[in-house]
Amino acid sequence: MENLLYIAAIVAAIAFLILCISLARTLSSLKITLQSVSGTMEGLTQQLEGVTTETTELLHKTNTLAEDILQKSEKLNTVVDAVKGVGESVTGLNTTVRRVSSNIATEAERNSDKIAQVVQWSNVVIDVLGKVKERKTGTTITKGWTAYKPVPGQKR
Repeated sequence: MENLLYIAAIVAAIAFLILCISLARTLSSLKITLQSVSGTMEGLTQQLEGVTTETTELLHKTNTLAEDILQKSEKLNTVVDAVKGVGESVTGLNTTVRRVSSNIATEAERNSDKIAQVVQWSNVVIDVLGKVKERKTGTTITKGWTAYKPVPGQKR
């Protein structure tokens, strides 16, 4: 029985040895994997540092650009306000011109009879002045025709 006990101890020792060898191989494989992961993490760290630097520079440029756009926008607002003022002035001028035109048209309609009478009387006055002038000079004023006066003592 003692032999059996020694055999069991030897089997246990061999099993323990196999367990230790397989555990050593697993840990060795794990070590290689962890070294690979560590190298990858170092590469990622360097890349992230580059990305972080570029991102910081980009943020500074963006802030500068935003300030520039804000300044130009404020300048543009003054131009827009000026154009708005000009538009309001033109609108006021148009309103005034319309009002004056309407007043003139209304007055012309209201006084149309008087205007017609003035025109008729002025035509009459012009005709009368023409006849008075004609009598003074003794010539007949005709348009496009020649008027001949008979010579005294001559028969027709």
